[in-house]
Amino acid sequence: MLSQRTRYAIRALLHLADRYGKGPVQLAEIADAQKIPAKFLTVILSEMGRAGLVDTQRGKDGGYWLAKRPSEISYGDVIRLTRGSLALLPCASRLAYEPCSNCVTQEQCRLRWVMLQVRDETARVLDTIRLSDPVPVPLENVAAE
Repeated sequence: MLSQRTRYAIRALLHLADRYGKGPVQLAEIADAQKIPAKFLTVILSEMGRAGLVDTQRGKDGGYWLAKRPSEISYGDVIRLTRGSLALLPCASRLAYEPCSNCVTQEQCRLRWVMLQVRDETARVLDTIRLSDPVPVPLENVAAE
């Protein structure tokens, strides 16, 4: 499950991607359009700035913009930045591996094997889709869970 912070980060970056090359975008515009609390958005955009995804300029004509082209930023990049890993279990993480404290040995754990497959397939999809990519399916056709 994605955290609210991750969802906000993706929405904010998509907003900036839609305005890529058109100059700085004011924080208030992003916050209002994406329904993100301004204080929370400031923290998220600062984090994205430290990661090299967003640049900013202060002042009356300032604002935020993507530091990279939208085609250079994948959903996987953003999720890893905000969540730390794509894996559902720490023992299935490729970048932040930790053994599970209450598990059988790794060699005996069948759940870890399944979660590694899930993690790899999730990474394949999320690392392929870029902020510049159009949404392939109208959202009204997606069934609610």
